[in-house]
Amino acid sequence: MTDFSDFRNNGYILKRNLFSKDEVLKLIRYIEDNSEKEDQARETFSSTGKLNITLWNHPSDDLFGKFSTNERIVKPMEEFLEDEVYHYHSKVIWKKPGDGGFDWHQDYGYWYHNACLYPDMGSCFIMLDKATKENGCLKVLKGSQKVGRIGHGISDTPEQTADLDRIRELEKRHECVHIEANPGDALFFHANLLHSSDANKSNESRRTLIVCFNTKSNDPYKENSHASYSPLKISPYNSIMEY
Repeated sequence: MTDFSDFRNNGYILKRNLFSKDEVLKLIRYIEDNSEKEDQARETFSSTGKLNITLWNHPSDDLFGKFSTNERIVKPMEEFLEDEVYHYHSKVIWKKPGDGGFDWHQDYGYWYHNACLYPDMGSCFIMLDKATKENGCLKVLKGSQKVGRIGHGISDTPEQTADLDRIRELEKRHECVHIEANPGDALFFHANLLHSSDANKSNESRRTLIVCFNTKSNDPYKENSHASYSPLKISPYNSIMEY
């Protein structure tokens, strides 16, 4: 199968070693030495506990921006979504030891309410630390994007999560895949793919940079909390190490 057919059939594709160890290490050092991103984090809660997330709408004029606009993620995303894409938002999940995960949901379950008419959207999940079952790696229901948008916000969990009755049935029909991965690996996934993660039960952090994209033709029909279309200035392959 091609990457395109895998993405269409499964709702996701994992690209190993998309970014080098040196590139990821450079970003981690940047976070520790220069970045204010972690200080800007907000707390969110799920059934598994609290989690800190930093979110921003426009590509940062910093090392984060060299990742979020890099041709290595922009060009595949345009192939998968069959359209020009723009930066919808980026976020870092600071999953420290003891932090919770997040409950089953679709990203489009939320983005639908941001005036995006179609689910022609996707995310790239870049591992900054090793992701394992023990530290709460991402879980996906393989092929679940095919069910279309599911109602969100009708469960009793702290965050607005997907309809739990449907989740229970879908878990019987779709394989649950744990995305265990190394720093520099990147997961591309469709906005309707159901995904979740468990709490971090390890002694190590599981930090992740997530870059979310919308298609040009799916520009929100009214102003909302996330970015509207503007042409994306794509960063060349080597821009990270040259920064």
